[in-house]
Amino acid sequence: MITKISGQLLSLTGDIATLCVAPFEYEVAIPEFTRRHLQGRIGEVISLHTIHYIEGNAAQGSRLTPKLVGFLTTAERDFFELFCSVDGVGVKKALRAMTKPVQDTAVLIEQQDAKGLSSLPGVGPATAEKIIATLRRKMPRFALLVRQDSPGVEPQTTGVVEETFQALLVLGHSEADAKRLIDQAIAGGKKFKDSESMIHAIYQRQTGQAD
Repeated sequence: MITKISGQLLSLTGDIATLCVAPFEYEVAIPEFTRRHLQGRIGEVISLHTIHYIEGNAAQGSRLTPKLVGFLTTAERDFFELFCSVDGVGVKKALRAMTKPVQDTAVLIEQQDAKGLSSLPGVGPATAEKIIATLRRKMPRFALLVRQDSPGVEPQTTGVVEETFQALLVLGHSEADAKRLIDQAIAGGKKFKDSESMIHAIYQRQTGQAD
């Protein structure tokens, strides 16, 4: 199983990134939002977190072809795998649908916004309802992701954000309040090494506001 690939980005053609990992060149399928991030990086050495799968159906007589799908972060890869698990979606449809940052799509699912999900390429109303029913309760960790293109903001470790979110729920905060507090803490640009330091910063901020 190939879970990560690093090499020189040779080209971007449609949904395919071609990487040189001497002496080989690899074609990696990528979603649209990943392609946008890579546009200005032709010639650079990049790393993609990958899913390795076999395309085709031997039972139907079609050729079996190994394929790689790549993402900039493990969180994006994890989200994609969940998205593919929904009945009627699969790898090709999920790849086509992922035109938005993972955080944005996760928020649509969490808020049960079937109309918003239906606007994604290849996702109709019926599929949107299936996605919401299957994944809604699995979205908090992704909805809280800091966007990698947010200027001046350090990317946070997904585990830290998720642990902080769960801790705030235990402490009596609602989901909406917990998200708001975490977003405020992250907006300061500080990178937190663990949930304890993030919670401390959140309550320190609240104390300051109260004063």
